[in-house]
Amino acid sequence: MLLTQILQQKSVKVPLEGKDKESVITELVELLDSNGVLLDKDAALDAVFTREQTRSTGIGSGIAIPHGKCKAVKELVMALGIASEGVDFSSVDGKPVTIVILLVSPVDQTGPHIQALARISRLMLDEQFRESLEKATSSDELYELLSTKENE
Repeated sequence: MLLTQILQQKSVKVPLEGKDKESVITELVELLDSNGVLLDKDAALDAVFTREQTRSTGIGSGIAIPHGKCKAVKELVMALGIASEGVDFSSVDGKPVTIVILLVSPVDQTGPHIQALARISRLMLDEQFRESLEKATSSDELYELLSTKENE
């Protein structure tokens, strides 16, 4: 699975305007909604926030992957943003987050959801790649960096 198969270029935002976890998640869900990929914005927000309450999606190394499953989508959708200032996600390493990757998937489609999480985790192991994402100055540049990395 390539992330660029599920991530639309118009669902990428640099920089994120939110300064805290809730506003950043809301901003990315609203981005998906404005691009017409959500059937129900409130259901998507509720699913992501409910998942976030069980355990932080701040996985360390400046990365958070907020995600949720709900009836607000027919297929897995993704949004990506870079925060110019670190956002507190209560990450496992205690460090602020700059790379935020939001996933919303249908309740009955676990496979693509797990594949996307695994793909993100593999890509983010590359420290040089993570740093290049953090330095992106535009949404187009960020999408291009991801696309190029996936096609290596």
